[in-house]
Amino acid sequence: MSSVITTTVLPGFERIARGKVRDVYAVGGDLLIVATDRISAFDCILPQGIPGKGRVLTQMSVFWFDFLKDVVANHLIATDVDDFPAPLREHRALLEGRSMLVKRCRMEPIECVARGYVSGSGWKDYRHTGAICGIALRAGLRESDKLPQPIFTPASKAETGHDENISFEAAAAAVGTETAELLRSLTLRIYNAAAAHAESRGIVLADTKFEFGWHEGALLLGDEVLTPDSSRYWPRDTYAPGGPQQSFDKQFVRDYLETLDWNKQPPAPPLPEDVIAKTSAKYHEAYRRITGRTL
Repeated sequence: MSSVITTTVLPGFERIARGKVRDVYAVGGDLLIVATDRISAFDCILPQGIPGKGRVLTQMSVFWFDFLKDVVANHLIATDVDDFPAPLREHRALLEGRSMLVKRCRMEPIECVARGYVSGSGWKDYRHTGAICGIALRAGLRESDKLPQPIFTPASKAETGHDENISFEAAAAAVGTETAELLRSLTLRIYNAAAAHAESRGIVLADTKFEFGWHEGALLLGDEVLTPDSSRYWPRDTYAPGGPQQSFDKQFVRDYLETLDWNKQPPAPPLPEDVIAKTSAKYHEAYRRITGRTL
């Protein structure tokens, strides 16, 4: 297995952002997004990376960008290092399989979340208010129940900490009513197409979040798409509403950290090798199940 990469340096290229997982570099008028193997939990980046995680996230996004190209245009320019500008090719060992050259977009300031099931922050919202992001739902829903139809539940983008769920009206106030309606329509179309494919692969797509931005007057799907970091994927064969579900993400990491006497403030504690290995296997299994391929 390839070495774990948790930091990146590209001499001659300005790194303009460092997220919990991705490093973003300016490449002329475009951007290079490099997915590292970093993993975060409870808003803290953990000291070790997860083998292959960055490659899974990148290749899964590439799969979905292609799958959805007839539904929505996207920001992708190239993923093959041979197609990158010549100076980047010198960094092939770092970039191969985990980087995307993309159009630089003016991103909308909201996360576009689609939910087909009652889970996560949606479940907490529903328990307290009987609604999710202001959308009233029928009484008596259980945790992980399927909704009568998918709903659009936007969130504000937080520079630090968690994004916060907001109403459609608040989203419209932030981006304009016409744009908010367009984002809602696209988000639900993408979710429905992706959920149908996931279902055919034995996976439930419970919810997911998208980011959109403008480039030369066109609205494009950007960032990562339908990865285990941005989506809640459940195995169909173990799905049983009434509580939390098994998932294809970093649940092994969260579960382990919950057993520790840790206040969920930096620095995060180290992970045991078995937790790292199980988490890596889950990410790779999600990729294999969704795409029918292996990395």
